[in-house]
Amino acid sequence: MDVTLTSASDGGSAQAMTRLDNLFDLARATTGFMPDNEGEALYLAAERAGATFGDSTFVEVGAWCGKSSVYIGAAAEKTGAVLFSLDHHHGSEENQAGWEHHDTTLVDVGTGRIDTLPHWRRTIVGADLELTVIGLVGDSPTVSSRWSTPLAFCFIDGGHGEEPAWADYRGWSPHVVMGGWVAIHDVFPDPADGGRPPYDLWRGALDSGEFVEDGECGSLRVLKRVRNG
Repeated sequence: MDVTLTSASDGGSAQAMTRLDNLFDLARATTGFMPDNEGEALYLAAERAGATFGDSTFVEVGAWCGKSSVYIGAAAEKTGAVLFSLDHHHGSEENQAGWEHHDTTLVDVGTGRIDTLPHWRRTIVGADLELTVIGLVGDSPTVSSRWSTPLAFCFIDGGHGEEPAWADYRGWSPHVVMGGWVAIHDVFPDPADGGRPPYDLWRGALDSGEFVEDGECGSLRVLKRVRNG
């Protein structure tokens, strides 16, 4: 089922549109794995959450170099929300040497490890989003286990292995408030198109009865909480 996500805004000023256009241009140019149409759909889903709840808190799990951070950050800025962008910045399994998505330009020559944090920081500074997008550097299960702030919106795009993906979902989805939203990236019903864990998370959320489908674009799935666990 294809669902078109529409803006929660009523048009806004030309100046605001120029700001949004500039942020979208920056997001598109940022290193990452999200197609433009999915990024714009992510923005609209986060904007809807911010407009619904006001003065709200967002979390994204998996930031890489900041592409999704800018899309969600643009929505947070517009609606008065704050985005906490969580990543350990050393890359997932598929980003390591010898794997398909390894990028040697993102390796810290001193440690020999992937380190996207400097790139993420430059992206957020360049977007002038430092007051809206707050970086959290660390392990997702450790942070989620100590998190207490209710979330209007949570974007899950961290490790795609079975264990880290489920840890992200189980750690963060309980913090989403009634009527709030979870977005999951890289959901591919056909295993030939991509790994299964994000799809399994999406199916698990629906099968739990706690969430219902509320939008999709490409591999992005948006879910709305309708029942507490």
